[in-house]
Amino acid sequence: MSEAQRPLQGIRVIDFGQTMAGPLLSCMLADMGAEVIKVETRKRPDSLRLSPDNLERDVERDPWFHSANRNKLGITVDFSHAEGVELLKRLVAVSDIVVENFSPDVMAKRGLDYATLRLVNPALVMISLPAAGQTGPLADLVTYGPSLTCFSGVDSMVGYPGERVLGLQQAYADANGAIMGAIAVMAALRHRQKTGVGQYIEMAQFEATVATLGEALLGYFMNGVVAETMGNRHASMAPHGNYRCEGEDSWVSIAVSGDHEWRQFCKAIGNPAWTEEPIFADSYQRLQHRNGLDQRVTEWTQQHSSYEVMQLLQEVGVAAMPCVSTEERFLDPHITERRVYLDYEHPVTGVDWISNLPFRFSSSPCDIRRPSPQMGEHNEYVCVDLLGMTREDVAQLTERGVLN
Repeated sequence: MSEAQRPLQGIRVIDFGQTMAGPLLSCMLADMGAEVIKVETRKRPDSLRLSPDNLERDVERDPWFHSANRNKLGITVDFSHAEGVELLKRLVAVSDIVVENFSPDVMAKRGLDYATLRLVNPALVMISLPAAGQTGPLADLVTYGPSLTCFSGVDSMVGYPGERVLGLQQAYADANGAIMGAIAVMAALRHRQKTGVGQYIEMAQFEATVATLGEALLGYFMNGVVAETMGNRHASMAPHGNYRCEGEDSWVSIAVSGDHEWRQFCKAIGNPAWTEEPIFADSYQRLQHRNGLDQRVTEWTQQHSSYEVMQLLQEVGVAAMPCVSTEERFLDPHITERRVYLDYEHPVTGVDWISNLPFRFSSSPCDIRRPSPQMGEHNEYVCVDLLGMTREDVAQLTERGVLN
């Protein structure tokens, strides 16, 4: 596939991102065709290279890193070194976007903040994704995605009624911040296209997470209602939840919305008389009596496999899906036909499997065209091809520890 077919062909991104939020943002841009150059240093590589899933503790073998940094080039520059900072400024001068998610003062201390970089590239779009913002009492907050969902209030709504809070158990704040950040970068690029002016974007991951709590916050401000844990239940749907099925630890998710779906549900499971009972007469009554309703639904689902339940209810327009493991999802025929996962060759680990791109453009297709970069893999390309240095220059910079 030619580069010209990709939506962001011709856009160059310098990625200082660490762990998840910054790298996921730049990965989306790379997936859409931008040339993304990941900046690391061997003294302190991206911590995602050594996640708990990296059993061999090899910086080139981490599955999380491979996933969040596909389609990127990689350079290793010591930007605690003055020459390293100057090299990076030269690179920014021929680029379009800078992405970083360090603590607020890190880039400024290195002389790589927006106020400095705009002097070498006035059209630059730069986005920072600090945990809690560049200013305010919590500006220096040290945190990761799971603790951000806790502090934002998201985790307080995840769990079973009357039991301890379970939380999301994943880096939701990172992924959410990356998506919102990518949207902001696209808007800034569009603004630059119209005006020729670059700009700086500050997007606090904490605020991006709080922004997903619209209904809960409005419920409190308008009605004084504090959102509480509901397990797998829903505020306006019943039955709604995960129900035990035939077989060991087998479950199905069912969601019935409104009276029409309720009638279809009862008909499909062979209990149309339930619709005539006053306690299930409408959505409000079903919500008030959902303990007994859930018990009845479970008595029925336990007689069937999760896939049988799905088929019976989907046929009448009721949402029902099996609760599956990662292995089951990987082997699902729908997933296979849609090529949701792709295999590709990594020079160190061999054949890797990775999730495919979720967006499919009709006129400017995207693809996974290269694996995540090895440490310093593209030092020569960046210095020689982009910055006009000689190979002797590169060798000298490497010898002095500027490139490492």
